[in-house]
Amino acid sequence: MTGIADHELRYDLANELHARPFPSLSAPCYAAYLAIKAPQDAARRDRDRDRAHLIALLDRFGAQHPKPGATHWFGEIGRHRLKWESHTEFVTYTIFGDGVAEKAFDRGVFDVFPADWLKESPGVRITSALIRVEDRPETAEIRDRLAKWFVPESLAVSEVLEGAALIASDFRIDGGGHMRMVVFTSPGIGQRRTGRIVQRLAEIETYKTMSMLGLARVRQLSPKMSELDRNLSRLMDEMTGEASRPETTLKGLLSVWAELETVLAQSSFRFGATEAYEALVTQRIGALRETRFEGRQTFAEFMMRRFDPAMRTVKATRTRLREMSERALRAGDLLRTRVDVDRSAQNQELLESMDRRADLQLRLQRTVEGLSIVAISYYAVSLAAYAFAPAMEAAGLSEAVGTALLVPIVVALTAFALWRVKRALH
Repeated sequence: MTGIADHELRYDLANELHARPFPSLSAPCYAAYLAIKAPQDAARRDRDRDRAHLIALLDRFGAQHPKPGATHWFGEIGRHRLKWESHTEFVTYTIFGDGVAEKAFDRGVFDVFPADWLKESPGVRITSALIRVEDRPETAEIRDRLAKWFVPESLAVSEVLEGAALIASDFRIDGGGHMRMVVFTSPGIGQRRTGRIVQRLAEIETYKTMSMLGLARVRQLSPKMSELDRNLSRLMDEMTGEASRPETTLKGLLSVWAELETVLAQSSFRFGATEAYEALVTQRIGALRETRFEGRQTFAEFMMRRFDPAMRTVKATRTRLREMSERALRAGDLLRTRVDVDRSAQNQELLESMDRRADLQLRLQRTVEGLSIVAISYYAVSLAAYAFAPAMEAAGLSEAVGTALLVPIVVALTAFALWRVKRALH
């Protein structure tokens, strides 16, 4: 088509679906699997260090480098094939080799990873596994090998993909520090199907381990959550008492709520990642389409007995944290309402007290006004007596009689003058 522009990410998005093909494997062969995770804040790690570590390994074998910014690489390194993948929190290295050693699960296959190169790793090992792929022998031979290679108590065995292969593992770390898994392939199975089975086993182990980090986080949080729960219960009991001060209790509730929100914020990524990894484990096991082998527990049954309870614990802890936070917030809202009501009552009492003071002040003012009229009138009468003394002598009035006649007139004029002044001010 001409005349229309492609989205800048169209080809990248389409190619991403085909970026990580399954390996093609033929029995007998083996896979050595290694997953490396940054010790802290793995999701925000420097991914350039991961690629630099890969390139350091490739340079030892003269292999071609990945493209800048690549998140996967597959190619030959010496006599082996290497598959490298970068994920959100970890990177994986898978070595594929032809043939199998006479000694089952020989840890020497990991020697392809040089010791000094491993020491320079930008992270720590989160898991590693040895996967042995053989042609399927007779059932009696399978029983003997499983009994020799694995711990019977935790052994999981099943036929997968309509009998195309038989897989087994006890999900225990051996003396070399690796998980052990075996795939017995039936005649006629394709190389890509064999590769898919091996890849899914490696993914099941990795995602299972990453999921269990959520349980480790829960165990770290357990003492802190118990302490916060006790404090929250104590503060809520204080809310119903009369002796406690609501302001102090409210401050304590807000402190507990803030701590709970902090714990939730710090744990939300791990809980969310655990949920996602659990879903991937379930999906990968479901894709194998297991059927029972001689009454043994399948991978799905092993996860149901051992893995699922751990995941339910993580979910229950996440729910408990949210409920505690909501409970603290609701209690804080109720107590804040109680504090507001108490303050309203105090404000009402203060207003009534101010009204009483204002009324008393008004009465005192009126009393002072009456006294001021008397005082002003006293001085005004004295002045008027001096002013009208000659007139009173001419009229034949004595000083006492004249003063007595002036008193009501002066008092009336003084009261009228003060009334006019007060009216003008209002």
